[in-house]
Amino acid sequence: MNMRFAFLLPMALLLAGCPSTPSGPEQPDAPIETRVPTVNAGSVDGRDLPNELRDPKNLLSQRSVYFDYNSFEVKREYQELVSAHARFLVANRQLRILVQGHTDERGSREYNLALGQKRADAVRRVLTVLGVQEEQIEAVSLGEEKPKNEGHDDLAWAENRRGDILYRGEY
Repeated sequence: MNMRFAFLLPMALLLAGCPSTPSGPEQPDAPIETRVPTVNAGSVDGRDLPNELRDPKNLLSQRSVYFDYNSFEVKREYQELVSAHARFLVANRQLRILVQGHTDERGSREYNLALGQKRADAVRRVLTVLGVQEEQIEAVSLGEEKPKNEGHDDLAWAENRRGDILYRGEY
């Protein structure tokens, strides 16, 4: 089984990193999707999540995949993190996740929404190549709308270029 992951992970990363750029005329402002927990989604603070997801010593407690500027390629340094979540989701088919793609504040609103979606889709693609069922994953873009760091410098922008993996009960 580990050989399968060792073979599939480089392929998934290759597919996730295939470049494309937004094209065509600018569209009118796209709506920003917001998520409000539903009654049956679990607790908002994540107390109903499995212990592995809440233990800060466990790799599964890490939920952010960071990207380079103007990129949606899942970097090598996040392979083990994404693989760990894939193994966990394959072993727990009842669990559902939301992958939120984020960008820094640079670029137009439309471009950032498109880039955020590509980042969320890149993480989703790696997970599905590693065996996670499509039905377990939803990928959305929040663009620049929900920064992790409110600053306006390289450090802040680096923290905001990310894909966050949220398990049901956290969204």
